[in-house]
Amino acid sequence: MAEGGTNLLIANPRDPKLFAKTISKYPVTFFAGVNTLFVSLMEEAEFHKIDFSTWKLTFAGGMATQRPVAEKWQKMTNGPLLEGYGLTECSPAVSTNPFTIKSFNGSIGVPMCNTEVKILDEDGNELDVGEPGEMWVRGPQVMEGYYNRAEATDEVIKDGWLATGDVAKVDGDGFIYIVDRKKDMILVSGFNVFPNEIEEVVAMMDSVLEVAAIGVPCEKMGEKVKLFLVTNDGKLDRDAIMKHCREHLTAYKLPREFELRDELPKTPVGKILRKELRAQSS
Repeated sequence: MAEGGTNLLIANPRDPKLFAKTISKYPVTFFAGVNTLFVSLMEEAEFHKIDFSTWKLTFAGGMATQRPVAEKWQKMTNGPLLEGYGLTECSPAVSTNPFTIKSFNGSIGVPMCNTEVKILDEDGNELDVGEPGEMWVRGPQVMEGYYNRAEATDEVIKDGWLATGDVAKVDGDGFIYIVDRKKDMILVSGFNVFPNEIEEVVAMMDSVLEVAAIGVPCEKMGEKVKLFLVTNDGKLDRDAIMKHCREHLTAYKLPREFELRDELPKTPVGKILRKELRAQSS
């Protein structure tokens, strides 16, 4: 908007055919979306007919973007797919990748102007480069507090710093990498297992359109990994998935249960609701 561009709002992004037909009428230069939207569009024949010569950049947020999806998207649109990060309590954003980056790097970029980020362990100690811990944020975009919820505010804000609830790590160049949500972490035989890692591995399979990993109770291991999948042929090949996972994951991270779905529960913007899947599995 600041550059005088036209903002095209898609009223119903859940209809990929209409979505593709609508944007095909415009010389798009900048596209914003979420991982599940990219997947659904790339499966739509109408999307493949679009002239991508004007496309310069795609920006992703809302949920973790899977590398196989990002790489396939860039190959199709001829432009990089870059991630940023924000949350309601830090409107509108915490970090973004510089637009000069030419390909997906798996990070959510570097902090926005006047924004500080630190990574803390469970005891509140600041961690070194490369060590995963909870991400805390301080800056002009951090909320003052939850409306009429002083106790809830005190739980997440300390001396102006906001506890995001996301596990992250920072590399030597200051780029931030989200590991996963603390609440979504699965504890298998005492080991921390992060759903994002498993989902990205499974998403590498050509037959998989959507995947979500959650932890379900297990007498032997405390919790075990359960996968919910949407496939392009409506079939579930457990043996093929397990063979693929064994090639990329440590034994304790392997999925033990599978459930095929026609679709996965999502927020209005397309973020998969693991919380709802956990409730349905309890």
